[in-house]
Amino acid sequence: MTTTLEVLPRQYSKLELIKLEREVMIFLQSYAKNRYSKYVIAPHIAAMSLQMNHLYEAMGFKNRVQMGKYMKCHFPELATKKPVDKLWKKFIYDSISRVAPFCFSCKDNSNCFACELAG
Repeated sequence: MTTTLEVLPRQYSKLELIKLEREVMIFLQSYAKNRYSKYVIAPHIAAMSLQMNHLYEAMGFKNRVQMGKYMKCHFPELATKKPVDKLWKKFIYDSISRVAPFCFSCKDNSNCFACELAG
């Protein structure tokens, strides 16, 4: 099995990806509803957010609705802030003023809501 750090997007070094994962984790932890969400779920989502594809796919959900329910369960305040017309990964990375690693090479940019890379 190949990890995200073994297949680096050309825009990020291994160290930059580690830092980016930490930024995402800290951001999510600031909205966690409890210790489990903060110390188990947030780090897992941060790691999965570095992967290719949409976040709901990396997390193993069948669709975006399941992802939304999961996020609402673990990060309810953050879920209320997410615009309906934005995908979770895009929202998280926009919130920390960054671009998700594989967004640069994504083949679905044109379908990603509010994606500046699509144009």
